[in-house]
Amino acid sequence: MTDTWRLSVTREFAASHCLRHYQGKCEQLHGHNFSAHVVVEGHTLDPKVEILMDFGDLKKCTDQALAALDHRHLNEVPPFDRLNPSSENLARHIFHTLTPLLAAFPVRLVSVTVCEKPGQCASYSPTGAF
Repeated sequence: MTDTWRLSVTREFAASHCLRHYQGKCEQLHGHNFSAHVVVEGHTLDPKVEILMDFGDLKKCTDQALAALDHRHLNEVPPFDRLNPSSENLARHIFHTLTPLLAAFPVRLVSVTVCEKPGQCASYSPTGAF
């Protein structure tokens, strides 16, 4: 059995969006203070410091992945100029944006969860490993 550690951080961003074809209130322009919860895992601790990854580095990478979304109208930001800017699509987009930013670290991105408000979240993991 291999030891496994999981780290997570939650970062926030503010944005507006309109859900196309929704046929309800959310089809109208509205905004959220979104949160993005990121989970990484790995099997090896740094021998000197005995940590998987510095939380500061994980926050910095996550903030970098969110920068293009923060304080923007998501319907105007690629790929959401074509895709519906739903929490589900946001979680997948953030996952695929963040993955290469973590390549220098001994971790694997497990999942990204995007919440429009507390208790209303969508999670994405390409492997289904939640």
